[in-house]
Amino acid sequence: MAWLNYHHLLYFWTVAREGSIRRACEQLHLTQPTISSQLRSLERSLDAKLFERVGRNLVLSETGRTVYRYAEQIFSLGRDLQDTLEGQHPGKPLRLLVGVPETMPELVTYRLLEPALRLPEPVQIICEPGKAEYLLTQLAFHSLDVVLADAPAPATLKVKVFNHLLGECAVSIVGTRALVAAYGPGFPQSLDKAPFLLPAQQTVLRRSLEQWFEAEGIRPMVRGEFADPALLKVFGEHGAGVFAVRSAVERETQQRYNVGLLGRVESIRERFYAISLERKLKHPAIVAITETAREKLFA
Repeated sequence: MAWLNYHHLLYFWTVAREGSIRRACEQLHLTQPTISSQLRSLERSLDAKLFERVGRNLVLSETGRTVYRYAEQIFSLGRDLQDTLEGQHPGKPLRLLVGVPETMPELVTYRLLEPALRLPEPVQIICEPGKAEYLLTQLAFHSLDVVLADAPAPATLKVKVFNHLLGECAVSIVGTRALVAAYGPGFPQSLDKAPFLLPAQQTVLRRSLEQWFEAEGIRPMVRGEFADPALLKVFGEHGAGVFAVRSAVERETQQRYNVGLLGRVESIRERFYAISLERKLKHPAIVAITETAREKLFA
C-alpha cells in the first residue's frame, strides 16, 4: 500500500490556499525550489497533475480541486484536534470568504450577506473587494468560498464555475428633492437633458441605461461617471445629478442618501449571482444567502 506524504500535501494545500508558490514560501519559510520539488513528488505519487498554468497564474486542475477539498478537511480536523488537546472549544465562528466586485452596490451586498449573520451558528464574513476577473481567479484557487456579482462568470473562464441566479429587479431613478421636483413630472421623457450621474463604462448597468436612453430617445446631460458606486451616490446626495439604483434597495437608498424617486424602469432587469465552484451549494451561510435572496429580497 502506498502511503500519502502529508508534508507534500501540506505544501500543496498552502500553495492552493495562498494562490502562488511565492506566498506559500513566505508562509512555510521554505525556498521556492523546495516547494516546487515537493509538489512534483506529490503529483508523481498521485499520478496526476494538480495545477495548470493559465498565463502567469497557477490554477487547480480538476484532480487538484478534488485533492484540495480532502486536504482542507484533513487539516481542518488537525486544527480541531490541537484545539481540543489544548483545552479550547472548537466552536469557532464559521468563516465565509466572499468576493465582491467593484460594480456591486454596497446596499445590495449587505442585503445579500445579512442572512448569514442571523444563522444559529456564528458566522465570520470576510469580504474581498476587487475586479471580477481577479476574484474569479481567487475562487479558482479556493481562496474564496463564493463571488457575489451583477453578471455571470464569462464563458471564456478557464475554470469551471457555476452561476447561481439569486434574483432580478428593476432600476429606479432617484435624486434630491429639487431634482425630483424639476425632472420627476413627465418621467421618463423629462430626463432628456437632465443632469445624470452614470456608472463606469463597460458595466452591466451602464450598458442597460444607454440602451434604454436610446430606445426612449433620451439624451441626458452626463455630469459624471464613477467606477465606485458609493462615490456616485455621494455626488447624487449633494445634487450633482440624478442616478440609477437597483429597485430592491430603493427604499434604503432614499433613506441613507436623502433622495426621492423620479420613477422606475421596469424594462431594465438587473440580475445578481452567487458564483461558486459547486453545482450544489453546501456552505450553510451561502445556502442562507441564496434562499433569502430568492424568497424575500428579489421576490
